[in-house]
Amino acid sequence: MKKKNVKKIEELVTECNAQIRGIEQIALKDENRAYGGIIRAGKGGLVEFLCRELIKIAWNEINGKEEILFFSDKKIQIPIKKEYISKITSPEIREWIKDNFNDFVFHAQVDIHVFIDNKFILGVECKSYTENAMLKRILVDFTLLKTIYPKLNCALLQLESQLTGDYSQPSKDIIFGSHSTHTLLSYFDVDLNIITLLDGERKVDKPIHKKEFYKPLKKELLIKTVEKFIDLLKSDINEIKY
Repeated sequence: MKKKNVKKIEELVTECNAQIRGIEQIALKDENRAYGGIIRAGKGGLVEFLCRELIKIAWNEINGKEEILFFSDKKIQIPIKKEYISKITSPEIREWIKDNFNDFVFHAQVDIHVFIDNKFILGVECKSYTENAMLKRILVDFTLLKTIYPKLNCALLQLESQLTGDYSQPSKDIIFGSHSTHTLLSYFDVDLNIITLLDGERKVDKPIHKKEFYKPLKKELLIKTVEKFIDLLKSDINEIKY
């Protein structure tokens, strides 16, 4: 890895660890917002920030042109399926939908939409932690996006894991996952890359923003995450016209 990118990762480790340690102090001082909401927003925002920065580093590692990489938070319009309309038993409702067909859309998105040369290459959902009930919604969102972008690469970037199995052991060379998560994944046509940033299963009664349960980010795991993002970005790089 390029020296400047290693240095950038080291700076991210220092900055993000300081943010994790400081989240509770911010929450305790803010009298206008609920404590839990500030904690969740702080951790969620941290993961999104890290995701963007690590993707930028990955793109730089493969010598991608900086000006053609950008992130969008624009929602994707998913149209109503025509075959659904034909199944509606009420003729009045069928005609109403047909008469207003273009209005029937669902606005879908995940947290990070990565575009290269105006092509939607990678979608990343960012979570402070994930359990399987949350994973179901994530898979539905990606399934909807893939109806418009069938070649879209999909990833889940989580600070901690509550998916059980060994998703909470990101330092391992091979992560087998969990029985329940693989079963859930088998029902969706989404190749979801699950990336965890902190070692150790998430414990409800041991929040990492508290001093006694604090877990630091490690440079090695951020480098491993960059390498994964490189793989995801390179998988479609041959289709991109520079």
